[in-house]
Amino acid sequence: MKIALTIFLILAFSMAVPQTRAQQAQPAAAATSTAATSPTQKTIEAYLRHLYAFGPNVALVVGAPKPTQVEGMLETNIDLTIDGNNQSVKFYVSKDGKFLFQGELSDMTKDPLAQNLAQIQMKDAPSLGDPSAAVTLVEYSDFECPVCRKLHDALREILPNYAGKVRVVFKDFPIEQLHPWARTAALAGRCAYQQDPKTFWKMYDFIYDNQEIISASNSWTKRITLVSPGWMPRRSRAAWPARKLAQPSTRAARMVNCST
Repeated sequence: MKIALTIFLILAFSMAVPQTRAQQAQPAAAATSTAATSPTQKTIEAYLRHLYAFGPNVALVVGAPKPTQVEGMLETNIDLTIDGNNQSVKFYVSKDGKFLFQGELSDMTKDPLAQNLAQIQMKDAPSLGDPSAAVTLVEYSDFECPVCRKLHDALREILPNYAGKVRVVFKDFPIEQLHPWARTAALAGRCAYQQDPKTFWKMYDFIYDNQEIISASNSWTKRITLVSPGWMPRRSRAAWPARKLAQPSTRAARMVNCST
């Protein structure tokens, strides 16, 4: 019961905090700051102890509040130690000491999506639609995933209504822990794309349309026997099965050289 309560208190204290860092356990006496404690620090400690019902066995040290980029807003790091388990959490407090909150401080003068968008690499990825379309939809998909198949069906139905307005870029995201033949399918799609970009979309439709009859044991043979003869280059058929699947699944684009 004591261990469960300890875990609960730590989770409750750190939940919804974007950044925490594990530290080495320290005795409660060593965690006490030698600097003078301000009234604001004392208020924060008393408030958190009351809110989470921390007893005397819990060491809670409130760091000196420091200025932020926001006028009237300070930040403080709070170190919590329960039975040797330590967490350091960032809090924000108003300069008058009345308001305390956890969360992420966002600069609304900057694009909040810019950092994520910069990480999306669309070069050498299968794409469908006008490259200059106003909307680009990047699909991270797993060929064995039933939810991904529903997305495939939905896109096939609605995309014709937005010709020239929407571009779709496909990115492999096989979840091998759950889907044993997803990576095999991703490699097959990549081979098809390397031979002819248009061929990839035939493979894309074929796999999702036949997802229910494909398995880990027949994933390659089903695609060979069920697709229309001649659409997949012979060179790809011969080279692909012999390749070893030892590289990380997220790098399917580089795992197979289908031109050899």
